Amino acid sequence: EPLKIESTRGVTVCTQEYHPEPRVAAIVASHEHPEFIVNVKETGKVLMVDYTDLINMKITSIDTAQFLHDGGWDVTHRYFLSAANKSNKVAVIDSKTAKLLKLVDVGAIPHPGRGANFVDPKFGKVWATPHLGDNTISLISTDTSKKEAWSVVRTLKGAGGGALFVKTHPKSKNLWVDTPLNPDAKMSQNIAVFNLDDLDKPFEQLPIAEWANIGEGPKRVVQPEYSKDGSEVWFSVWNGKDQK
Repeated sequence: EPLKIESTRGVTVCTQEYHPEPRVAAIVASHEHPEFIVNVKETGKVLMVDYTDLINMKITSIDTAQFLHDGGWDVTHRYFLSAANKSNKVAVIDSKTAKLLKLVDVGAIPHPGRGANFVDPKFGKVWATPHLGDNTISLISTDTSKKEAWSVVRTLKGAGGGALFVKTHPKSKNLWVDTPLNPDAKMSQNIAVFNLDDLDKPFEQLPIAEWANIGEGPKRVVQPEYSKDGSEVWFSVWNGKDQK
């Protein structure tokens, strides 16, 4: 049974209207403190929940932007970057100080999953998110020693909108971007791959659904995941419930 139940009901960050049933879109554990970081979708609030004392529980509420969804850590595991998808922003949370650093304007309806960390040849350390609403991938600088930190330093042109996940690996020179919700089968069944050593070069598309060889159906290709050693990339291929 749950040790404690806490309500997410409250007012929204923009219009200050009461919302009776906001959803929890993500929960991650802090690397800095014994806290859970909780994204409350409709109110646009990030809750830092200290779980060390459930009787005298401390919750820090951080106002960001509405329609929070998923997010991921920067490479240091201090800063949590969270997509506020219908607000077209990414909120940067400092988990050490429990404060909002910045709301970064990105493309239409960001959907990073956990996002992707890598080193841009020109701009250094970045974190990337694709978008549901357009064909771009926004690269946000995570290098706190640079003036460009927490701003979009490069925008890649991807295959199309409808992206859900982006992925790379420390031992890989590739960035993989899916587009499973794109209405065009050529997009939803293929994967775009960028060369991290040359981000000015156009992406290459790989026919993952064709290689899967599972017959008829929508065959939407989603969520690239690397093996631990970075030697393989795995995908889910989603078909109709009555298909292979």
